[in-house]
Amino acid sequence: MTMFISPVQLQSESLVASIQAKIQSMIDDLVASLPKPEKLTGEERRGIIAKYTAVLEGNFIYWMTAAYLSIQSEEARPILLDNLYEEVRDAHPAMLRRFAIAARAFPTDSDALAVHEDLTNVRLFLGRLSGVQSVVTMAFFEGFIQRFMAHLAELAAAQGSVEMEYTNVHGVCDIAHTQGLFTALAAEMAMNPLDPGTDMFEGVYLIRTLIENIVFNPVDSRAA
Repeated sequence: MTMFISPVQLQSESLVASIQAKIQSMIDDLVASLPKPEKLTGEERRGIIAKYTAVLEGNFIYWMTAAYLSIQSEEARPILLDNLYEEVRDAHPAMLRRFAIAARAFPTDSDALAVHEDLTNVRLFLGRLSGVQSVVTMAFFEGFIQRFMAHLAELAAAQGSVEMEYTNVHGVCDIAHTQGLFTALAAEMAMNPLDPGTDMFEGVYLIRTLIENIVFNPVDSRAA
């Protein structure tokens, strides 16, 4: 049996390829700008791990749930649901908490407050439940996380930690998660395209600002 592929589907798949290339370039630029762990102080390394944990532990499942609620394509739904299922089944937030504690980088109130404004902007954006924008945003974030894991592990090792389950797991599983999100994006764009003039990358820019805050804005927990 020959599968029929509509012109709309072909157009969305072609556009997704260009979106994926742009996102990959943005991730490459971010990764290339990451500071060398050996050039950071212990407090700077702690701050990066702590702020990352303050953001991810209580928000990633919420963000992915918002993306799931926002989509209309039946083809895209199982992809996001599988991602959520894995996060909950394997208790990824608990995995991240163990990682932060072992690196002596459990978030303080200063760490949480340092990312508060940028984190709120992302939460409010995803709360608008725009399907295409939400999936693009999460595809960017999953892609960055996968690339960021090696750096995060180096930061933790420099802090004396050997607890690397979180970075080991996400350095592998997020490759498939990212590609799955681009597949979901093609389906969602074919069924529920953005209105003309809408910035597809609005959420991506908000997430990038949050990442830059995590990595480049030092926090001194001793000042709390």
